[in-house]
Amino acid sequence: MNAQNKTKSAFVTIIGRPNVGKSTLLNTLLGEKIAIVSNKPQTTRTRITGVLTKGLNQYVFIDTPGLHKPKNLLGEYMMKAVGSAMTDNDVTLFVIEVDAHLNIAEKAALEKLSAIGGKTILIINKVDIVNKVKVAESISAISKLYNFHSIIPISALNKDGIDIIFDELEPLLQESPHFFPEDMLTDIPEKQLVAEIIREKILRLLDEEIPHGIAVNIEEFKETKKLLSIRAEIYCEKESHKRIIIGKNGDMLKKIGTYAREDAEKFFDIKIFLDLWVKVKENWRDRRTLLSDFGFKDEK
Repeated sequence: MNAQNKTKSAFVTIIGRPNVGKSTLLNTLLGEKIAIVSNKPQTTRTRITGVLTKGLNQYVFIDTPGLHKPKNLLGEYMMKAVGSAMTDNDVTLFVIEVDAHLNIAEKAALEKLSAIGGKTILIINKVDIVNKVKVAESISAISKLYNFHSIIPISALNKDGIDIIFDELEPLLQESPHFFPEDMLTDIPEKQLVAEIIREKILRLLDEEIPHGIAVNIEEFKETKKLLSIRAEIYCEKESHKRIIIGKNGDMLKKIGTYAREDAEKFFDIKIFLDLWVKVKENWRDRRTLLSDFGFKDEK
């Protein structure tokens, strides 16, 4: 096999502050939705892997939680997930918004990336909402702070600039076997995908305070040829939140279930019966045993 016919791969980590558009970027790069998105910060809680195979080239994208100062054990877990993803990769896509001033967590991440010495591409997202002068000013200001491999202005939502990202990534691919099958989109377990779909609907439908105290655990996942039966438990931290999630006469819970079922049926291409229950676990975000039960394992 000559050099032109050898398979190549790269692990590409996507990092940035909360609500900067990392998950939207991941979904756009893949051409499929695997990461949940909302207009609320800290939507992504753990590393999410998306796989894109284009001929002999395989890109393994890793979406990470938003860079922030942890306020509880869950936040500490999230930041450990980011740190691990930055260390064990080939390329980092560092995502910011136009005219955004770097926060403490972002500056610390850039310092760590500098110490590691890997390739970092700066992605300036949401350029569709500002004029070109602002974009140029942002590029000029931040390029002085770090030796980026390249700087790419994009709109992940409008798919502008995505081809340029692949143009910059392609020379950075390493000759290696592909790590995932060609038709594989993600290594996220099916149960976790369903839990994330449910949590997305809660994020979109409920007020600001409640969603951050929400966890979703899949208790039953049974599939036949014609039906996928799922029982999911939604955990919140207060009885008052439980009442809001359920809603008057169960209306809110029904709405969450309907929207989640519709998305899940599109993804899995099978009819789904979704049974939702709501339970209270006070301060679960600061209880290590519960975090482990909900799938938040310590990053090594």
